[in-house]
Amino acid sequence: MPNSTRVNSTDAKVLLALAEHPRATVVALAGQAGLSRNTVQARLSALDRSGVVRSFEHCVDPAALGCPLTAFITTQVVQRRLDEVAAALAAVPEVLQAHGLSGESDLLIQVAATDADDLYRIAGRILGIGGVEKTSTALVMRQLVGYRVGPLLRRAAEAST
Repeated sequence: MPNSTRVNSTDAKVLLALAEHPRATVVALAGQAGLSRNTVQARLSALDRSGVVRSFEHCVDPAALGCPLTAFITTQVVQRRLDEVAAALAAVPEVLQAHGLSGESDLLIQVAATDADDLYRIAGRILGIGGVEKTSTALVMRQLVGYRVGPLLRRAAEAST
């Protein structure tokens, strides 16, 4: 569910500093953002409480865990079983993300696999979930733009300047 909290330019400066230096102290973030320590601490606490800042989990490359193969699996499901399917997907360790879609497919599932045989097994496991009607798998050949929010944060931080 989308978060309804709107980030202002001050929040964006704090988040940009945090994105660029995730291990920095509040004092270091304050210096980088050009704000007081108390302001940064208060903003981070409020952003955390509101759900704007989700997880502090570091991005770990699945290849380092023995899963160098990434694929996207589009899935059609029985609509009334969507919550059940989502819960089952959450139990599959190789599922990195699952997004609900509009259009022909209902879900876009990102998975990591050790090799083609492992991907075949994972796709079969997903297809075997009750409520899943059809899947289609696309292998990622190369990542061209990784997940990022920096450009959006820079734009928001500059909005008032």
